[in-house]
Amino acid sequence: MFTQEFILYIVAGFIAQLIDGALGMGYGVTASSVLLSLGVPPAAASATVHAAECFTTGASALSHRAFGNVDSMLFRKLLLPAVMGAILGAYILSNFPGEKFRPYIAGYLMLIGIVIIIKAFREFPPREVISQLVPVGFIGAFVDAVGGGGWGPIVASNLIVRGNDIRKTVGSVNAVEFFVTLSASVTFVLTLGFSNWRIILGLAVGGVVAAPLGAWLAKHIPVKPFMVLVGVLIVLISLRTLLVFYHIL
Repeated sequence: MFTQEFILYIVAGFIAQLIDGALGMGYGVTASSVLLSLGVPPAAASATVHAAECFTTGASALSHRAFGNVDSMLFRKLLLPAVMGAILGAYILSNFPGEKFRPYIAGYLMLIGIVIIIKAFREFPPREVISQLVPVGFIGAFVDAVGGGGWGPIVASNLIVRGNDIRKTVGSVNAVEFFVTLSASVTFVLTLGFSNWRIILGLAVGGVVAAPLGAWLAKHIPVKPFMVLVGVLIVLISLRTLLVFYHIL
């Protein structure tokens, strides 16, 4: 059971969830990158990551709730469109190639990351974001299912750049993510079947252990460094996606 490869899955799950729990993004992209580098096909990688995330996002959601990081209104408004987007995205990836969407998504996210970094060094009045949550939730979940990651970078970054409270954004987005991953996973199982249980177990074990630590970090990291970390993470992930897509990396 505890082969070198299995331990790698545990470490990947731990690091991915630590990043995701603290910054509201990164689990799917980090874990998917590891699986793709090991030769797992894109559809199988996305299905496996989402299955593991059912455990990690559940633990993360409970942890963020316990630390008071969840905004109930934001959670409710994102929930239904996110579930619908996840189901549609998983179905499309199971039946059609989703690779061609990646460069456009990566380019958009890179611009968002740069804007967040700029905002970290300028004074912007905070405000509660209550508009356009339905399309943001739907698109974020759809992209997440198609690309094996993207819920956090799209949804959390969109809300943060529009002035929403960072900790409440991270906590609420993490809480909704449980339902995104559950919906995508059920769809993948119905269309692709269930396999790769050892990978799922390794990612899940590492992620569940890291979930409370990530939620604690989200509550205690100072705001400006927090924004810089989020922005830099988005830019790096997007840049890597573009380099891989165009066979530069």
